[in-house]
Amino acid sequence: MTNDEIDIIGKNVKDMYGTFMGKVVGTITDIDGSIQSIGVDCGSQGLQQIQYEQLVVQNNVVIFIPKWRLDSQRLIREKQLTLRRLKALIDIVSENDDMKADAEIIHEKYKSKLATLDETEREIKAKLDERLTELEEQTKSAKMLMFDANVQFKSNEISNTTFDTVKSCTNEVIERVTHEKAEIANVKSRITDLELEVQEISAPPQQNIQESAVSYLETPESQQVIQSILPEAPTESIEAPSEPIKVEVLPILESIPKPPHESEVAPTFPEPPKQVTQETPKEDNDNDWLVRMEIQ
Repeated sequence: MTNDEIDIIGKNVKDMYGTFMGKVVGTITDIDGSIQSIGVDCGSQGLQQIQYEQLVVQNNVVIFIPKWRLDSQRLIREKQLTLRRLKALIDIVSENDDMKADAEIIHEKYKSKLATLDETEREIKAKLDERLTELEEQTKSAKMLMFDANVQFKSNEISNTTFDTVKSCTNEVIERVTHEKAEIANVKSRITDLELEVQEISAPPQQNIQESAVSYLETPESQQVIQSILPEAPTESIEAPSEPIKVEVLPILESIPKPPHESEVAPTFPEPPKQVTQETPKEDNDNDWLVRMEIQ
């Protein structure tokens, strides 16, 4: 064994959040002497083999790193590097069109790499969702233990000190689970952002609708189409007629009698009867008397 192997044996193993997991009891090495995995005594859970890449050896303790965290970090790192190279390749081709044929081979290589990373990404997402389900179950169990300890304390089955110890331990479990869930959510968000960048690079450039409409109207073919659709305006100006327009009156209108003018019609009134008054001459009275006598 090398000195590194001797130093790791017998040390306690804890997770990233400080929870005790077990003790290192041995290692498995490759033919070249490098460590492949270590054996950890986890008590009732038995002896577990953990990959050496998931461990960080410190002075007095060995830190365990979850597999999902290592895989997601590797995926993000490789995808970021592939995207940077694709962007650099696109910039080179845009500056020099003569290199387009040579860059096509490298471009296909990076596209194939992205396709492989997409398959790995789906597997990692499935692992993250599975881990989130496990963490939810752990949270429910911790809350159930705390609630049951509270019931025992209220019923005077356990002391106040015991209840405080249960509450402190369960709170540590809930806090550790909360930190891990937040880290998983952060990893999923970074993976989603990388997916959007891949879609922007892979999608063909779309021209603005307004710019495309203006460019279409500027083409001579579109102008010809528009002219064929619109009606042609009259070219000759409208001139006033040289002779006045004659309006013929229908014969039936001439046969209708015209109403007489007010000045041509003289009003006629009946003469009032003559009355015998005191001012009537005497001769008229005598004539009237004679006429009446002759009639008799």
